[in-house]
Amino acid sequence: MLTANNITFRVRNKSLLSDISVTFAPGKLHLIVGPNGAGKSTLIKVLARLLRPQTGTVEYEGVDVSEVSEAELAKRRAVLSQAVDVAFPLTVRELVMMGRYPHFGGRPRAADEQVADEVMAHFDVTEFSNRDYQTLSGGERQRVNFARVLTQLWRDGSGPACRYLFLDEPLTFLDIRHQIDFLKKIKDFAAASDVVTVGVVHDLNLAARFADHIVLLNEARVVGNGIAAEVLTSERIQDVFGVKPTFVESGDSGVHLVFGVD
Repeated sequence: MLTANNITFRVRNKSLLSDISVTFAPGKLHLIVGPNGAGKSTLIKVLARLLRPQTGTVEYEGVDVSEVSEAELAKRRAVLSQAVDVAFPLTVRELVMMGRYPHFGGRPRAADEQVADEVMAHFDVTEFSNRDYQTLSGGERQRVNFARVLTQLWRDGSGPACRYLFLDEPLTFLDIRHQIDFLKKIKDFAAASDVVTVGVVHDLNLAARFADHIVLLNEARVVGNGIAAEVLTSERIQDVFGVKPTFVESGDSGVHLVFGVD
């Protein structure tokens, strides 16, 4: 369980998060949505302890994350950021193996090599194994970074009781096929009873289709919190995004939102 209690984060006199309290249960895909500047990425960074709030606490299984060591945190928390820059040449396999660094000292074990193989196959990047990461397209790099991040949390028969995965706009650079494929794989991973997964997305239709739990932010505050049908109402979408949606039944994927242009 991940719990944020009365979180406020400010930069100078501007509040990027204001008194936010929300709980994220394991075994579900939690997605944070909202307009630009609402505080989505800031909240992800606070939950992952990349930023420290001025007030409030973030707890992993009842333990204040500010009291957890960096070494322990690296074994149980992984973060996929919006952009990952690599300043020196690395092969794709070397980059993916970086996700295992918290789990071994010196050289990777056979178990670490196996994890890297499994995750690279899972994300269909095995064919890039010996390629220079810098020669990949933006979408290919993003898929490789998905593999690196999950390699950090992949079970190898050992590890902490609960794992935490944070995804800050993970669909950047991906075409629609790979966006859907990625979310299917993440939803499968998130379904594990010992995984808490929290991500930020912009596409409300993808959020409605894949999220088990949605947190809607606006002006640094939580204005919606629950399942898609409860959060993504016509009135709330108009209030927060300033556009009027039409809800269209869409077969197996549920309801599709269509936005008109005046």
